[in-house]
Amino acid sequence: MRILSLAAGLTLALSSALNAASIPSGGHLDFDVIRKGKDIGDHSYSFQGSEGALTVNVTTDIVVKIPLIRATAYSFQHKSVESWSGGKLSSVRSATNDDGTPHQLSSPGKGMLPASLWNDDIVKAGKLLNTIDGSIMNVRVSDMGPENVTTRRGPVATHHYRLSGDLNRDLWYDAQGNLAHVSFTADDGSTVTYVRK
Repeated sequence: MRILSLAAGLTLALSSALNAASIPSGGHLDFDVIRKGKDIGDHSYSFQGSEGALTVNVTTDIVVKIPLIRATAYSFQHKSVESWSGGKLSSVRSATNDDGTPHQLSSPGKGMLPASLWNDDIVKAGKLLNTIDGSIMNVRVSDMGPENVTTRRGPVATHHYRLSGDLNRDLWYDAQGNLAHVSFTADDGSTVTYVRK
């Protein structure tokens, strides 16, 4: 049963160099995935190297259970590896299990900027490359202004942007350009949020 449309591994097409400020100093970003007040999984990024030669690993592991009987209603697992050279994306490889439907992707960078959502340069993009199936999507970006969001470590001052079109996501980035919060509406109408740990 397809409850969530979880395109956590989507990338955005943009002929732009990597914004080094978007690379977190701690080398990782970790999120709890929340739906209907329940923690349904994890979404994480790990960064190795530097702007000149960078590898970004993106992992999403989500399981939605049916209340009471605890059977699995929906599951989504995604792993991708972004390789960067000289501030440009050189390749993306991914493996996805979308509720039993497998996907494999291996794509050169072709001047694209991935938006596995972590890089705040995505707010300048109008084209997206889906890293699950390689399709191109069109998006519009609205600047929603400054806003405080709650993380597991307390409130954080952020800037809020809204993606619409072929991908609908609300994204919040902190003053360092790091992803702080994500929100979107799932296929069943419920709200899914990524809360930074």
